[in-house]
Amino acid sequence: MPSHGTPLAADSLGNPLTLDDDASLVLVDDFVMGFISTEARAVNLLALAEHDASPIVQAYCATLHLFAESREAAANARPFLDKARAGAARATPREQRYIAAVEAWADGDIARAITLHAEQAREHPRDLVSVKLGQYHCFNSGDCPSMLRLALAALPAAAEVPYVHGMAAFGYEQCHLLREAEASARRAIGLCRKEPWAHHALAHVMLTEGRLAEGLAFMHTVSDTWTGLNSFMVTHNWWHVALFLIDLGRDAEALAVYDEHAWGVVKDYSQDQIGAVSLLARLELAGIDVGARWDDVADHLRQRQADHVLPFLDLQYLYGLARAGRPEAEVLLHNIEAFAPVAPAFTRAAWQRVCVPAARGLVAHARGDVAGAVEGLGVALPRMIEIGGSHAQRDLFEQLYLDALVRTGTESALAGAQSLLQQQLNGQPESLRLRRQTDAVYARLGLGKLARA
Repeated sequence: MPSHGTPLAADSLGNPLTLDDDASLVLVDDFVMGFISTEARAVNLLALAEHDASPIVQAYCATLHLFAESREAAANARPFLDKARAGAARATPREQRYIAAVEAWADGDIARAITLHAEQAREHPRDLVSVKLGQYHCFNSGDCPSMLRLALAALPAAAEVPYVHGMAAFGYEQCHLLREAEASARRAIGLCRKEPWAHHALAHVMLTEGRLAEGLAFMHTVSDTWTGLNSFMVTHNWWHVALFLIDLGRDAEALAVYDEHAWGVVKDYSQDQIGAVSLLARLELAGIDVGARWDDVADHLRQRQADHVLPFLDLQYLYGLARAGRPEAEVLLHNIEAFAPVAPAFTRAAWQRVCVPAARGLVAHARGDVAGAVEGLGVALPRMIEIGGSHAQRDLFEQLYLDALVRTGTESALAGAQSLLQQQLNGQPESLRLRRQTDAVYARLGLGKLARA
């Protein structure tokens, strides 16, 4: 067996690996390629956790634990990080920087993690695990330009890899560079038809541009490739299908997508939970009866009363609990208010100035207090990007705000709703949902002649 500290293998992207056992390479590559392609095989690496003390193996195991996005995630990752740090001296500089970046993540020092991932993208641009992880942190911070910079730094050295084009596509889209986003997404799909992250980026473009029927048709055309993916990727792409269906007025099909594809894959996972919450809320806002579905989701949200991993997550846990009428909603709201002043410095402003007022507004909306919803969400909406999430995901909060404005019913509130709704309808003329909502507002404003103009 080769001596410790000697790179004896390389992953499929050509990055040298310091491994104790060359038999580990297959599972390390499952992680590397599975992670950047959003495939479930990434977790196969955990089988090595007790058998291979290689620093990079341990750091990759820590990465998987941190992606649980739970209160316990950092503690669960710590033993692996300790082993990675203990052996870091024999690792390559690339591996050492990756270990340091994951340690920073576990410590809550997201600014340092992003800095390290940016350095890695410049010096080792084919370390696409690092690039994708850096994009994840930038996304959660609302820093879309940094997401794009990371992908573009890697692109020249990895242009033959479809997944880097998908990463670039989403970075472009979140920066509102829609033509560039579509070109990159189509480039990725041209290299590999099964590129679900590029499908996702293109769905964003088509939704933003109001190409609803085209977007639905496209997603259905590629949905046969959504196999072997992690639960987030498969449920989230079906979530996008449901958004198209809701806007096109195909209510029964949208509800069926929720039941058959969007909820129930991994009910204890954070991303599956927030996808369910936001989709149920959108279905209700479109006038669709969701029956008792809130209760099932809320049963799985009770564990989230003190998570505080990301404000974007906490807000949706909170709305789901409140909408189901659960007393845990009050506990979570109190915990958010208590945590915000002591949150890590990098995210403290987002917790205090965005999450807290939004949380109060969301609980108010769920309880039918439309004035409280308008007040809380109205304060938070101008800065909502600071809590992360995509444009399409954050649109939930604006939809709830609009609903509260309309239900308030005053002349000024309806005037505000008209302004927002008409602008949205102008951008999405195919949306029957927006047409119905706008027509109703015009009728209440005494401008019924403008309905369906």
